[in-house]
Amino acid sequence: MKISNNWLKDFIKTELKTERIGEFLTDIGLEVEGIDQFESVKGSLEGIVVGKVLTCEKHPNADKLKKTTVDVGNGKVLNIVCGAPNVEAGQTVPVAVVGTKIYDKSGSFFEIKEAKIRGEVSQGMICAEDELGLSDDHGGIMVLDEEKYEVGKDFADYFELSNDEVFEIGLTPNRTDAMSHYGVARDLHAYLSTNQQKSKFEKLSSESLQSEDSHDFTLEVEDSELCPRYIGAVIRDVKVAESPDWLKNRLKAIGLNPINNIVDITNYILHGYGQPLHAFDADKIADKKVKVGLVKEGTKFTTLDGVERTLNGSEIIIKDGKDQPMCIAGVFGGAHSGVSSETSTIFLESAYFNPVAVRKAAKSHGLNTDASFRFERGVDPNITRTAITHAIKLIQELAEGKLTGELLEQYPKKIEDSYVILRFSKIEQILGTKIHREKVKEILKALDIQVLNEIQNGFEVSVPAYRADVTREIDVIEEILRIYGYNKIDAPQKISFTPVKLNAKDQDELENNWARSLQALGFNEVMNNSLTSVKDETDAVKLLNPLSGDLAFMRKSLLEGLLQNAVYNINRKNADIKFFEFGKIYHKKEQYLERKQLAMLVTGREVAENWLQPKSAVSFYNLKAYVKVLLEKLATDYTETALSDERFSDALTYEVKGKTLVRIGKVSPELLKEFDIDQDCFYAEVELEFAQELRSENELKFRDIPKFNTIRRDLALLIDKNIRYQDIYRTAKNNKSRFIKNINLFDVYEGKNLPEGKKSYAMSFELLNEEKTLEEKEISAVMDSLIKSFQKEFNAELRS
Repeated sequence: MKISNNWLKDFIKTELKTERIGEFLTDIGLEVEGIDQFESVKGSLEGIVVGKVLTCEKHPNADKLKKTTVDVGNGKVLNIVCGAPNVEAGQTVPVAVVGTKIYDKSGSFFEIKEAKIRGEVSQGMICAEDELGLSDDHGGIMVLDEEKYEVGKDFADYFELSNDEVFEIGLTPNRTDAMSHYGVARDLHAYLSTNQQKSKFEKLSSESLQSEDSHDFTLEVEDSELCPRYIGAVIRDVKVAESPDWLKNRLKAIGLNPINNIVDITNYILHGYGQPLHAFDADKIADKKVKVGLVKEGTKFTTLDGVERTLNGSEIIIKDGKDQPMCIAGVFGGAHSGVSSETSTIFLESAYFNPVAVRKAAKSHGLNTDASFRFERGVDPNITRTAITHAIKLIQELAEGKLTGELLEQYPKKIEDSYVILRFSKIEQILGTKIHREKVKEILKALDIQVLNEIQNGFEVSVPAYRADVTREIDVIEEILRIYGYNKIDAPQKISFTPVKLNAKDQDELENNWARSLQALGFNEVMNNSLTSVKDETDAVKLLNPLSGDLAFMRKSLLEGLLQNAVYNINRKNADIKFFEFGKIYHKKEQYLERKQLAMLVTGREVAENWLQPKSAVSFYNLKAYVKVLLEKLATDYTETALSDERFSDALTYEVKGKTLVRIGKVSPELLKEFDIDQDCFYAEVELEFAQELRSENELKFRDIPKFNTIRRDLALLIDKNIRYQDIYRTAKNNKSRFIKNINLFDVYEGKNLPEGKKSYAMSFELLNEEKTLEEKEISAVMDSLIKSFQKEFNAELRS
């Protein structure tokens, strides 16, 4: 949110410098993220003087240039070469003298220097309007009225130039009271007045109005719950025109483009006082009746941006006497009833709408306006009349409008202030220090929080309705601390806490254990937003009230987030990536489902390029090895099964008791292309709840190192190509021998000297008897048993 320092001074008078004001605003929770300089005309026309063209001749060395002499006052005559087609002797013109900086739209500038142009000396520049920043006109130099402009005088003296300092405030959503210059000034004064800083605050009050004649407009609010308060005014003989410079500069300073005096006044009130207003062309209101209520679902309505929208029937609608929509209340006006240059009579609206209804309407139609931003958070219901009277006064002054008849108002049930009991003991408990009750009273008064009654251990207080976020005792205490000053609360010298010891049944302990292991393997942890957009909405969980179209669904997979992390790094020349993330995924089937997973993504090189390993691209098997490191901590057996998943080109699952524990695969080229990634990526996801369940069932045990040595035996098996190593491994694992401790595949060969359709597996087997040294006959018995199993199940042959 942008706050103009000049505008702020309309409400609060202080001798503080801008930087100091910024510090105080940050201290009270209105964090100033930066202070920008604003100039209504870049450079403020410094160095521009009024000159008189004395002579104008054709340049001797250029057809399109002219050589002039220009009187710039004080008896000083400059030689200036000019290329404008309309320059003539006798003209009064703006002149940029040597040393003047001329700015373009981007803020860049060049400095006027004395120079020779095609052999002729030029000591300045006669300026066009766009070169001065006064307009976009570059049709020629700017010719001035000689009766109005005095030769030699500073050109800036003839303009209402504005220089300003603008605070960029990172406003938190709860601070609806500070969404205006008046609100910020009010909050700043509360702080200054209770912290020995001089300031004078101008409180708002309604303007006295003089109306002429009467009008025959009527108002009907169909549901006071949707619209608790509504005020309308009929103003005739309005002249829609350009706003004066002071008003335009106010709006430009905070980044708004002036449109016309009527629209600019409504924006001025909105950003000045925090109350959105809306102006209708009164001549387009059927039957001269304004109604506030609902319309049928499916009703078509074209908004000011020219888009035809289909109403869902829950929006608050401003309608005419024939129930035709004119405005989505608190959100956006209609194209038909808007103010135009032909408008002569307006109906001006100031209202308080139900925040929830406005929020739903804005989100439903994807319309985020300055008005909805305030209405959906809750504006001040008691400023409604003040705001419209000030706006009417401005319309009378700047658009020559005439208020007709009385204001139309409906406010059947006053919105009451909040009642809170404030205890001193609670203040001391939360703040950790004592504040004198008179100081508390002073702060409450500065915040417009009225002390209704003093009780034994506290106050009964009334919180003004404009503080929609302050409804509980703890909220009031926070307000007291905010104004008292966080910096005045001493930090404790020591902090006491009881550490929580995790055990094997805690999932946090498993996650911490795995995280440490992955970090040791070179992985980095990432955290991504659970909200995302999806192409396929099948089984997707959609938000009822999404912040935007890109954040409308709960994520169905962690893969997309990791791919976004990967492409961000790859685009910044960091292509060797090992990422992991703990996070939840969400699905909707018969019911809502939520699962927590560990996701891992690897891509690029396994190790940095070096003379020994110039090429070491990470592979599916690297990721598989990382996953196995984690699964070893579960002390469980699992089976590998091929997986068909559109996310992967090749994939498999690890299953335990018929239930999936891990999915691992090579990300499909189609998905990589969608993310604009041109290097292979490998991804694995582990079901964390299931992993924790297995971990609880199978406690990892440690044993002493065996006293006897292991014996290794190798087998070279000739088998059919379609036989998987996993099948052979499972057969060996199921062997009845208790001596087999480790099984490994150390070579695979296909090709020359092998029969067609065959391949060779070279496997090692480590045997151990923990009670004594194995004898050769025992070793032979185990190996013979393995060979027979391989021959029976896979028709394997031994290779010599």
